[in-house]
Amino acid sequence: MKKFTYLMLFLLLAACGGQAEPAAELTRIRLPMGYIADPQYAPFYVAIEKGYFAEAGFEIEFDYSFETDGVALVGAGEVPFALVSGDVLLLARAQNVPVVYVMEWFQKFPIGVASKASAEIRTPADMVGRVVGIPGLFGATYVAYEGLLSAAGLTADQITLEEVGFNQVEVLLTDRVEAVMVYVNNEPVQLAAMGEEINLIQVADYVDMVASGIITNEQYAAENPERVRAFVAAFTRGLQDTLADPDEAYEITKKYVEGLDDGRRGVLDASLPLWTAPQLGHTAAESWVQTQAVLVEMGQLSPAGRFIGRLQQRLLI
Repeated sequence: MKKFTYLMLFLLLAACGGQAEPAAELTRIRLPMGYIADPQYAPFYVAIEKGYFAEAGFEIEFDYSFETDGVALVGAGEVPFALVSGDVLLLARAQNVPVVYVMEWFQKFPIGVASKASAEIRTPADMVGRVVGIPGLFGATYVAYEGLLSAAGLTADQITLEEVGFNQVEVLLTDRVEAVMVYVNNEPVQLAAMGEEINLIQVADYVDMVASGIITNEQYAAENPERVRAFVAAFTRGLQDTLADPDEAYEITKKYVEGLDDGRRGVLDASLPLWTAPQLGHTAAESWVQTQAVLVEMGQLSPAGRFIGRLQQRLLI
């Protein structure tokens, strides 16, 4: 399959490793995060504490709202940036929402299938005939579930899927289901802290989809490329520091996450390998192709080829 080059992929890639010039004055911005205050946001907390965002000219106000809220706000030009996964970005672009993806933060789609070790579910094939819990037929866990089935050559009728809300840990421990769809840096950490031995199937080992990253407004990027470069560079410095010294990053995180105790250090430790890459911020074109393919198969996007072709024409550098 032909690979495509997108403005979404690397509008600002050259800036990822650079340092921003000190700003004369700061612009206060609200940053939609997609989730609650959490150790997984350590790179942002580090970038603030070390003055990287200030050097880039930004004062950050964290907005722990849903990804869909972030897309809407950026698309409307009400905020300049948000954290959004690739599947959400593609669905927004299909609706002509003028958002562009400028850096892939999570290099691996952070969804997996967790089960008690005693269930002996070690591969997707082991899920056949089992009951799998999922928060609902929406969001990243659902997209990842469908992507995993497709990659493994499985069909929906081979597995009993049960909507359980965001109670994956409870329903697994009480044997209401045999496995659950989880964020690999969240529920498995909780289960391990409880002493439960689990098996974890990581969806990213079977299908490479575009995970959480930084988006901006198409017009904002065109009119303020230096500001976008500065923002990405500031975050990248925070990410580099977090990967280099997780202990320091976790101590900084305690200032931003209320009630954080050492029991949640595992969230940060489990996140580190999800962020690591030879080139931070890089997104492979094939990852977009695979993400689109999953959404097309789910019926959420138009047939393969048409949408990506339009995207190429509109967003080529």
